[in-house]
Amino acid sequence: MDMYEHDRLETFKLRSKAGLLKIVGVLVSVGGTMLVSLYKGKSLHLWNSILQHRKEQQTKSATNQLRGTIFLAGSSLTFACWYLVQSKVLKVYPYKYWSSMVTCLVGGFQTAFVGIILRRDKNAWMLGWDLNLVTVVYSGALATAGKYSLNSWAVAKRGPAYPPMFNPLSVIFTVVFDSILMGDDLTVGSLIGTAMVIVGLYLFLSVKA
Repeated sequence: MDMYEHDRLETFKLRSKAGLLKIVGVLVSVGGTMLVSLYKGKSLHLWNSILQHRKEQQTKSATNQLRGTIFLAGSSLTFACWYLVQSKVLKVYPYKYWSSMVTCLVGGFQTAFVGIILRRDKNAWMLGWDLNLVTVVYSGALATAGKYSLNSWAVAKRGPAYPPMFNPLSVIFTVVFDSILMGDDLTVGSLIGTAMVIVGLYLFLSVKA
């Protein structure tokens, strides 16, 4: 099995200890992420929320889980391919931050085009001095521009196989902050899944170090 790393192909054998640990780490981490989403189990109320949040005002969960699962799988697959493409681009165009800016601009135009087609209501595009504006600024400045810049830097330093392993950590932060800030109860499934993500990441990084 071959994986791109830096400017060369990193080759490891499935029968070697390092190769097995990498694969086991990836599978355990991905399995933990899926466990957090698919299995709930017993609820554990460990602390009170910081923000005032009424559970009766929570929006109902989406009923079309199949479509969401397909979109999520497609997003993960294309994002993984982006790391490989990024490593190739950096060889011929080493200006990683300019590359990130172009990526964000193209993605922004694509998102705006699709958004205009799907949401033609003018009120949906109006922004005020509220939480919606904060969400847009945060999503654009940090969740998009900052993330792509850091990803490009990490790909240039450690190769495309390294940064994706940290993506499952976003699930852990979501679970923890959702419980602390919004008051949602932790579940047995989320705790087990979080532990699996950490163990899988540790196994992978212990070999990469």
